[in-house]
Amino acid sequence: MMQNSNINPEEENRMIDAAYQNLLNGYLSSNHRKKVEIIDRAFKFARDAHQGIRRRSGEPYIMHPIAVATIVSQEIGLGSTSISASLLHDVVEDTDYTVEDIKAQFGEKIARIVDGLTKISGGIFGDKASVQAENFRKLLLTMSEDVRVILIKMADRLHNMRTLSSMPPNKQYKIAGETLYIYAPLAQRLGLYAIKTELEDLSFKYNHPQEYERISSLIEASEEQRNELFARFSAPIRERLDNMGLDYTFTVRVKSCYSIWKKMQMKHIPFEEVYDLYAARIVFQCDKEYDEKRLCWSIYDQITEVYTKHPDRVRDWLTTPKVNKYQALHVTVMGPDGNWVEVQIRSHRMDDIAERGFAAHWKYKLGEGEEEKELAKWLQTITDILKEPEPNAIDFLDTIKLNLFSSEIIVFTPKGEPMTMPKGASVLDLAFALHTDLGTHCIAGKVNHELVPSSYKLNSGDQVEIITSNTQYPQPEWMQVVVTAKGKARLRQALRHQRRLIIDKGEQRFMDFLAKHNIEFSNEILSQAISRQFVGSKDELYFMIGNDEIQLNEAMLNKKGQGARFNWWRRNPFKGKEAPKETTQDLSQAIDTKMVYRLETRDGVSNYRIADCCHPIPGDDTVGFLTEDNKVVVHKMDCPMLARLKASYGSRLLETQWEEYSDRFQASIHIIGIDQKGILQSIVNIISTNMSINMKKMSVTADQGVFNCDLDVLVSDATVVTNLCREIKKVKGVTNATRTN
Repeated sequence: MMQNSNINPEEENRMIDAAYQNLLNGYLSSNHRKKVEIIDRAFKFARDAHQGIRRRSGEPYIMHPIAVATIVSQEIGLGSTSISASLLHDVVEDTDYTVEDIKAQFGEKIARIVDGLTKISGGIFGDKASVQAENFRKLLLTMSEDVRVILIKMADRLHNMRTLSSMPPNKQYKIAGETLYIYAPLAQRLGLYAIKTELEDLSFKYNHPQEYERISSLIEASEEQRNELFARFSAPIRERLDNMGLDYTFTVRVKSCYSIWKKMQMKHIPFEEVYDLYAARIVFQCDKEYDEKRLCWSIYDQITEVYTKHPDRVRDWLTTPKVNKYQALHVTVMGPDGNWVEVQIRSHRMDDIAERGFAAHWKYKLGEGEEEKELAKWLQTITDILKEPEPNAIDFLDTIKLNLFSSEIIVFTPKGEPMTMPKGASVLDLAFALHTDLGTHCIAGKVNHELVPSSYKLNSGDQVEIITSNTQYPQPEWMQVVVTAKGKARLRQALRHQRRLIIDKGEQRFMDFLAKHNIEFSNEILSQAISRQFVGSKDELYFMIGNDEIQLNEAMLNKKGQGARFNWWRRNPFKGKEAPKETTQDLSQAIDTKMVYRLETRDGVSNYRIADCCHPIPGDDTVGFLTEDNKVVVHKMDCPMLARLKASYGSRLLETQWEEYSDRFQASIHIIGIDQKGILQSIVNIISTNMSINMKKMSVTADQGVFNCDLDVLVSDATVVTNLCREIKKVKGVTNATRTN
């Protein structure tokens, strides 16, 4: 519901006029042709249409379209058509006006963009899986009609994220989840680096508020020291660049909170051990585009004469730009403080394109150039995937993400034709990219004239020949090899055909079993079998029977009473744990409120279930997921599976709080150190004797003097794990001990 505003009408009008004037001022200072009249008409039309409507924050609704139009103009760099469409983007969705009304007032082009935005309104995801996939297809298909639709949608999402604090917690989880899952990588793919970074940071802020505040504070606290180091690092380089007579800026860019946190999570290190907190950037003015590469390499020479370069960390995006047309030269050098510093070298034109993406290209050229062709190529890839979309929404979204996230390599066919592939692509991926039949019958490849298996990972510059056999058919394990979106889609299609054969076999076995024991088939019998085997559908049941995962035998029959009937073996989905207590309250209505679900264990029975994917324990930042049978499954906030649940089922998330519990929870710890006599005994003494903690499992390896230990322990909460890691680090020879689950 919209909140009431305490601001009087005159103040509101001044606020609206000021925001609109700021939009116009930015537009008038741009290089676009000045078409103020149509923008002014669009503003007045939208203002009248949204009159009296407020956002959840209480401000007049028209402030949102103005903010979106300002982002479109000043942060993405689009012109009057896009600004007008942005001002009008919610009119058809939220008022009585139609697309035909927009067309009559503003013409075909603006009406088409508004129509495209209306079709994908309400976010990429809906409440049901089929709707999610369909909405995402609509989003991508509109890109092929007019890329401005997705660029305006990106601006709409950015403003929604900037104002997310007014939403209830479960809505924040959902919106932040789908933003990180889809919008941020999509922004990166389109070259909108600044927007991608802000979307990631805002998503992180709402998913992990305490971590976000902590890292922000640490970055701020280290600013003075960082500036001193950069001044020392940059001084000798500035002197050389000044001697070259360049017009340039030399700045330092601190990594985003999200990227720092992600590195801390991946490497299991504290903030203090993230040494590449910042990157330096040199942006120079160059009037002639053909001189840019030469100047980049000249600057590179000056830097590497002052500092030693890292041999494996020179990135030439000048010769082969990324698919989103990012161009720059990156070099990492050893700074005066003994830490590696990345320096990005690019022209002002390259920098504009790097920050604002495809939209910036229109500023630098006339007619259709290479950038539009590359964009059209990428959109064609998306269209290819959409021709035979995944029936399962999550699989479909994951498949698309393979393209959104990927870095590129260039490989060549035997005839020398270049092919752009994601980094990490295999011979099998290339086979599917060339033709579906090549993929399904691929047995091996020749890379640079040498025979390699189909799983061989390709490198940039490889020349690849695909070897096939008519007796070869796709295997399920290929899913671990194939990384491209097209390859995954085609392979799943082939595997689905094979799965259908197994399902048919399982169904026949089921019917034969019933007939053998004189049991008449009915929907009741089938429903009983499905529910007692904890499967989702009859196809899944038949597949497990056909695949010998469920054995049909005499033990399944209960012959007491009249006739034979089923007494199915009940597979326990909780894997040995006690099933959660029935939740007495129907939570389906409560999730739309700000209710906090209290996690409790009483008389040995819990009102929640611990997620197997991340094993949260008391003290962890958690969220609850409400299952269809009214059970609450608890996930850690940084659980990868939760990211998918947030994006797809955000309306079923609950804010949680640990209350009474007497359980012991499993935690995993990884220990690394120098292999020496007595180290294992010292660790065991701390765990069992000093801290009286029960060990569940221990795995130890030693290789070339390095000691590795993976340990599972049963603890009461996260504080115990933190203290245990601290004590283990005190053992002589141990270099690190971190919780891994």
